[in-house]
Amino acid sequence: MPRFFVDLPLAAGVSLTLPPGASRHAQVLRLQPGDAVTLFDGRGGQWHAEVAQMGRKLVDVVVGTHDPSERELALAVTLAVGMPANERMDDLVEKATELGVAGIQPLMCERSVLRLSGERAERKREHWQAVAVSACEQSGRTRVPVIEPVRTLAAWLRDLPAGEAGRVVLSTAEAPPLPVPAGRAVIALSGPEGGLAPGEEAAARAAGFAPASLGPRILRADTAPLAALAVWSLGTPMLG
Repeated sequence: MPRFFVDLPLAAGVSLTLPPGASRHAQVLRLQPGDAVTLFDGRGGQWHAEVAQMGRKLVDVVVGTHDPSERELALAVTLAVGMPANERMDDLVEKATELGVAGIQPLMCERSVLRLSGERAERKREHWQAVAVSACEQSGRTRVPVIEPVRTLAAWLRDLPAGEAGRVVLSTAEAPPLPVPAGRAVIALSGPEGGLAPGEEAAARAAGFAPASLGPRILRADTAPLAALAVWSLGTPMLG
């Protein structure tokens, strides 16, 4: 059944117009009045709905009953990643969303090839947020991970608030194996192409990030954080 994200609070009996992207998708699928769809608003669970009217550009639906099912990990994983170049960041966001990431912090590091600022950085963030929404629609997730604004690693470390989340930095140096987080949240820091510079890894360790290894092979900048997330997602129960 088609699933669409609606960035509005949903309730039974409400009539609404799908956002433009979802309307286009519904038209591509050639949905007709009376066809069933699933909606979710990122606030938990999902809603059964029915197409009420197919317009030339927009689609109207009527919201039905709520399904409280959750498909989120009990462990909230935030990936702080040195942005890989080309289209690899798109793939990273998509696959991380499918694997259950709670949030992604794009970072510019000393060795970063991709450098963004100002309006261009915000456009990229909006694009990656849309990639995450699409991945949620496809994978059945009911909560959309937040893609944070692009920051430099130094500024992000400086402003990182104290909290109960575990902190792990994926290191290419000799380090213990990736740990199983003891709490309910973890932040995994991973470098760009070429990895974190020695000074950056030292700064991360000073900020409480414990070094961890994913094994003897050197993984790409877009592979390493996904590998860590996959390990944790396979070993973590689902909510609901």
